[in-house]
Amino acid sequence: MSLIVLLLLPFIGSCLAAVLPHNARNAESLLAGLIALIGTAQVAFLYPQIAHGGVIREEFTWLPSLGLNFVLRMDGFAWLFSMLVLGIGTLVSLYARYYMSPNDPVPRFFAFFLAFMGAMLGLVISGNLIQIVFFWELTSLFSFLLIGYWHHRADARRGAYMALMVTGAGGLCLLAGVMLLGHVVGSYDLDKVLAAGEQIRAHALYPILLPLILIGALSKSAQFPFHFWLPHAMAAPTPVSAYLHSATM
Repeated sequence: MSLIVLLLLPFIGSCLAAVLPHNARNAESLLAGLIALIGTAQVAFLYPQIAHGGVIREEFTWLPSLGLNFVLRMDGFAWLFSMLVLGIGTLVSLYARYYMSPNDPVPRFFAFFLAFMGAMLGLVISGNLIQIVFFWELTSLFSFLLIGYWHHRADARRGAYMALMVTGAGGLCLLAGVMLLGHVVGSYDLDKVLAAGEQIRAHALYPILLPLILIGALSKSAQFPFHFWLPHAMAAPTPVSAYLHSATM
């Protein structure tokens, strides 16, 4: 299985989950769990290729006029976080089957849950800074939808809006930092950026782009002084909190 198929699986599952019957808790949980489990197994099988410092890379033509390609890459760091995203996703899918009430609209829950899984997976295996920002913001969007799942409750709506405002603003700072970083390096390709450490640190824009990227990271991970949104996110269903908070931290 290629990295692009691995990435598409949760999003395909999200579309399927959205059209299943309202009361199909078993089918929804089985679908989400199988997708996460298959993804976990596939990532585990990739370990020999990255075990000794190897990098798996797939590149697709995207916006050649701007020098941007759609790049997926997996190194040891991306492998570890992919295992966390998919492995914890498997367990939370099983837990959600027994947590969700028969009266809850489970298709909407599992559709958002699988899309959030796909957004996190896309974030950790992206090989292009613009892609990273795109999937970063997708996680903010689906966090908003999951936290506000019980939208008839005022605390859920408040928590969802707060999470979206804080992480969305942080994402704009991240985008600004990434644009400056791409300008400094002359490329948004992650491999080229990682190889240009000395060039970045020596550039006059470094003191500006570094805080912008840090604000993006701190707001998303609910670190001080952007920590206040996370307790309000507990208004979400417990499986959401288990998955979203583990992703946040």
